[in-house]
Amino acid sequence: MIPAQSAPLADLDFPTVEEVAAAVYEINTDRPEADGTLAWSKTTLITARVTAGGAAGLGYTYASGACKPLIEGELAGAVAGQSVLDTGAAWQAMVRAVRNLGRPGLVSCAISAVDTALWDLKARLLDLPLSGLLGQVRKAVPVYGSGGFTTYDEPVARAQLERWTSDMKIPRVKIKIGESWGTAERRDLARIAFARSVIGPDAELYVDANGGYTRKQAIRMARAMAEHGVTWFEEPVTSDDLDGLREVRDQVDPDVTAGEYGYDLPYFSRMVDANAVDCLQVDVTRCGGITEWLRAAAVAAAKGLEVSGHCAPNLHAHVAAATPNLRHLEYFHDHVRIETMLFDGALDPAGGALHPDPTRPGHGLTLKDTTAARFRTA
Repeated sequence: MIPAQSAPLADLDFPTVEEVAAAVYEINTDRPEADGTLAWSKTTLITARVTAGGAAGLGYTYASGACKPLIEGELAGAVAGQSVLDTGAAWQAMVRAVRNLGRPGLVSCAISAVDTALWDLKARLLDLPLSGLLGQVRKAVPVYGSGGFTTYDEPVARAQLERWTSDMKIPRVKIKIGESWGTAERRDLARIAFARSVIGPDAELYVDANGGYTRKQAIRMARAMAEHGVTWFEEPVTSDDLDGLREVRDQVDPDVTAGEYGYDLPYFSRMVDANAVDCLQVDVTRCGGITEWLRAAAVAAAKGLEVSGHCAPNLHAHVAAATPNLRHLEYFHDHVRIETMLFDGALDPAGGALHPDPTRPGHGLTLKDTTAARFRTA
């Protein structure tokens, strides 16, 4: 920890990055899972650990193990010797180093993990919670329960919905629809009706089609689900179709949302400029880390839009607490299960919000090395 001094920060002798290491973990799902356009049976977590001045910062992404050689190769080389104070310079060095590799996709996921680790390290050396370092604007960060996979039968779906709304008192939940690329409309509508019957009339009900519908199909489905009070329609069509998102947005009552596949600032700028969404989703594990999250949120704010954090709720909590135009975070079943199991410092969503711990420096998460070792593959 840097000792308290009266000299300006710029005059202090801050340590420089000494080492960057990565690890890959694969965790099986607790049961088969699928959304409208994809099925999966495991989740891959890649951690980045950055050390300097006797401290270590932790970042991670949910992606592919192919991120590990990127983190320990090009990205480690780019940030080596950088002052831990200069997170912006380190981020810029990483982006420049990957010019010939292609920024969107796995490269951006790898950058996200290292950038988050650098911010965590900086906060830990200053003995500050990350939300305080970033400039906290709220103590409580609203969340919504997210899961409701198309593979769930009614007993499993009921148990999950009741746990969120009754046990945790989360007043907003989301289920997956668009099953089999939009070819199971009747089951989609039946599952929406079932979800509403379980959560009652007061909780907010969200749906996510993962791009499974066509434009007019999505509009028809929005009208058919209107009786169930759905207020959030995520990716009614593919997020690559900005004109389609805008067309749906213009003709339906629920808020139309997308953005989880944003890997750089131009992506978010195009989506906002196209008037394609009512709320912009941003994922700190994909977008380029905390550095780029803040800029994406500013792009949304300039157009009067709120942002919502996609997945990885515990990693989003501090930057979300420092984002003025935040709506909420996704309390996603798979990532909650992993983060609770593998990290000390995972936050409790009781009452429908996460409260970043001001007594823990950085983002407050520490990897349980012994537990995690069982799942490590590289």
